[in-house]
Amino acid sequence: MDTTLTYNALMAEQDKRIAETISRERGRLGNFIRRRVPDASEAEDILQDVFYEFVAAYRLPESIEQVGAWLIRVARNRIIDRFRKKKEQQFPDVIGEGDEGSWLDEVLPSADAGPEAAYARAVLLEELYFALAELPEEQRAVFIAHEVEGRSFKELALVCGVGVSTLLARKRYAVMHLRGRLQVIYDEFNL
Repeated sequence: MDTTLTYNALMAEQDKRIAETISRERGRLGNFIRRRVPDASEAEDILQDVFYEFVAAYRLPESIEQVGAWLIRVARNRIIDRFRKKKEQQFPDVIGEGDEGSWLDEVLPSADAGPEAAYARAVLLEELYFALAELPEEQRAVFIAHEVEGRSFKELALVCGVGVSTLLARKRYAVMHLRGRLQVIYDEFNL
């Protein structure tokens, strides 16, 4: 029982330090990225990537010596990676703010297309649930709210208290993870 309390206290303290660091560094890091990336939504994506990587690295046993310098270095690397990449595959149903359609029904085989298609759909849906569980909570929540519940990004922004661009970025990361995770299975069924 004592180890559980100690662990919970340690995690709460870590969460507090992470939140303080992000709050302290957000403006400076955001300005650094925006000076190098003209597209505001892409700059926000990079900022979210950097903070996501920071949280993951912060939880590792090795500490980050100079957090500000580390964040700038990671941001610079993400910016370089974006410019090196060929044009990223577009997900119009994910990027568009006013688009309320669901890509899920488009990528899953129809259950009405016979027993093989129904089986493939069931396997893909099961893997989708596992893949959803792997997502960070914010990404999972936005994906489910938009794709499953059919809620608009504007509505979600009002409820969550974050910008539409942040919600779009979260959903985009969720979709990229899910598509990557499900692609192998999807290819196995030759869909």
